[in-house]
Amino acid sequence: MTSATTFDTIIAGGRWFDGTGAPSAVRDIGIRDGHVVAIGVDLDDTGCPNVVDATGKWVTPGLLDIHTHYDVEVLAGPGLAESLRHGVTTVMLGSCSLSTVHVGGEDAGDLFGRVEAIPRDHVITAVDENKTWDTAEGYVTALEDRPLGPNVAAFIGHSDMRTAVMGLDRATRKDVRPTRGEQAEMEQMLAAALQAGFVGMSSQQLLFDKIDGDTCRSRTLPSTYAKARELHRLKTQLRRSGRILQSGPDLQNPLNLVSQLAQSLGLFRENLKTSLLSAADIKANPYAITIMGPVARLVNKLGGNFRWQHLPVPFEVYADGIDLVVFEEFGSGAAALHLRDEVERNDLMRNDEYRRQFRKDYENKFGVRVWHRDFFDAEIVGCPDASLVGKTFGQVGVDRGLHPVDAFLDLVLEYGRDVRWRTTISNHRPEVLKKLARDPGIQLGFSDAGAHLRNMAFYNMGLRLLRHVRDAERAGTPFLSVEQAVHRLTGELADWYRLDAGHLRVGDRADLVVIDPERLDDSLDAYAEDPVEQYGGLSRMVNRNDATVAAVFVGGRQVVRDGVPTDLVGTTRTGRFLRFARQTPALPVAKEGEFASVG
Repeated sequence: MTSATTFDTIIAGGRWFDGTGAPSAVRDIGIRDGHVVAIGVDLDDTGCPNVVDATGKWVTPGLLDIHTHYDVEVLAGPGLAESLRHGVTTVMLGSCSLSTVHVGGEDAGDLFGRVEAIPRDHVITAVDENKTWDTAEGYVTALEDRPLGPNVAAFIGHSDMRTAVMGLDRATRKDVRPTRGEQAEMEQMLAAALQAGFVGMSSQQLLFDKIDGDTCRSRTLPSTYAKARELHRLKTQLRRSGRILQSGPDLQNPLNLVSQLAQSLGLFRENLKTSLLSAADIKANPYAITIMGPVARLVNKLGGNFRWQHLPVPFEVYADGIDLVVFEEFGSGAAALHLRDEVERNDLMRNDEYRRQFRKDYENKFGVRVWHRDFFDAEIVGCPDASLVGKTFGQVGVDRGLHPVDAFLDLVLEYGRDVRWRTTISNHRPEVLKKLARDPGIQLGFSDAGAHLRNMAFYNMGLRLLRHVRDAERAGTPFLSVEQAVHRLTGELADWYRLDAGHLRVGDRADLVVIDPERLDDSLDAYAEDPVEQYGGLSRMVNRNDATVAAVFVGGRQVVRDGVPTDLVGTTRTGRFLRFARQTPALPVAKEGEFASVG
């Protein structure tokens, strides 16, 4: 029994995880003024206005999502309720070279619209109507002037800077290099962002990420045009400041991947803390994953500081017709997506020569691929012809005596976006997921929250990993303890990115989630959609497992109750901008008998 004190909230009787991987224990948690001030047994609740009964539940630090594309949504819908309701209390902006720190609305629409499948017109509106800043520090201030739901941290996007300095047209031409003045301006932008507390810079060398709009349509992202000198000078700033490079390699160029790995080593200079996209058990290449973990361990053993990003759940995607980013990886697919006009696109898909090329691309088993290109592994889940629902395009082809490609194109021509289908591209083998979940060279993240609105929903990926861990533990075949899994989703990420988050100890900010382990069930896999107000009511894929998350707190304020966002979300700022800290707060791992009240 602790001495009497007044708390704003007590989380009573839950199994408490501190985010360090230390043993869990049944404890009460006392919160006052936004921080954890006591952890103990039978805390005095006299005068406490909010006592949450967590008996039989898990109480963990709020989860971190290290790879989102909320850069647009946070401007007009800063509550970010879809993440909050699944226990995520900290999100990372600015992934894949894309951010909204410097570009205007038109350029942002071109950069985000196609590659991240966010409606271009709404991107333009969100940026133009909300942008009040022209510096990185001003961007931070603007975010904190909004009613942020979760905490946010950020990379500055290389493509954002390059576009703002060079103009989108010049920034996406192979024969154009930044002038000395333009190079210096990018370096100044990066320096200002690091001074403002950004965790680093994101770049991208992946060549099937394409630009939207008219002027530069179907060119790859601006950062893919950067040459060695430009990249070297920007990376030197990251090295010297101890900041992080997030990057995606050019999968078609093995030397690019080798270079990305080698840069982390330093070799007679500071190593470069690098987070690379991505470790996945790809159906199209089941052997690639076997080398990713060993490569990371080798680089780190030699003195690097390198991590792969990994989505710890099956990578299941949905598509309306042909609108899916995986078609960008081969010529005929990209040719169709290049055409914005539906009549032109349909004319192309009717063309016999085009179909021959599509069949050739489909059957080509060589080269680097993300999509398995198997229409027998692509199930129709929605169609005006109900008799087709539940069949694959391959089965439809067999029934009609057609090649699978022709069956697919015929249905897209007939029904357009009304034919909805799904497939699993990667992370389909549970045993491989177990190995990846415990590999120290792999970070658990990569949800892409806020993007691909009609294609995927991994907002609850952390909960799904915890279910996998709990089920294995109950089956007597554990691969991680629950404490280790919580650490991997919280404290491990916060410490690597140097953020004041991810822990739940006396003195820590009260960002936490209360989870009912008995409701880590099939509801986590259920399909759901919900309209996005700021995107004109577009119905996007979401996750709905409200019974699993009993409560979420950000900064000591309750933002989710019984799986449903509270009235605070979108109206009151509970989150904050988390600035990179050169040193992680040195709070001790709690031990038995050290749970006294402070403050």
